[in-house]
Amino acid sequence: MKKREPISHIMTTDPYVLNLTDGLSHAEILFKRHKVRHLPVVSGEEIIGILSMTDLARISFVDSYDPNNFNVDTSIYSLFSLEQIMVRNPQCITPDILIKDAAELFLKSEFHALPVVENKKLLGILTTTDLIKYLLEQY
Repeated sequence: MKKREPISHIMTTDPYVLNLTDGLSHAEILFKRHKVRHLPVVSGEEIIGILSMTDLARISFVDSYDPNNFNVDTSIYSLFSLEQIMVRNPQCITPDILIKDAAELFLKSEFHALPVVENKKLLGILTTTDLIKYLLEQY
């Protein structure tokens, strides 16, 4: 196993993103169409937040959350804006952070995605799924 590999080798580049003016219905469409669970929220190229499928599920008052069958009563979306439910100023990492260090960060935190930035510009996203895929490739 490679021990000192940067996350730039495994991160998702050019992630699907939301703009602050996008509605929650648009977010749900992106989640479903592209089979992703986290969407960075940007202003221009700068990251200002992140939204997860779980965030949408929380506002829908669903009793059970199944990521394979994500159906929400979309009328609830008119009650909230993206800015109200996104995580503001998410923790971010740079592309040169080591995979091991990113894994330790996930282990210590409650989130499953880290925007990758350099000079405030969004370059990509690293998810726990990216880490698991990398580990599976090692075997």
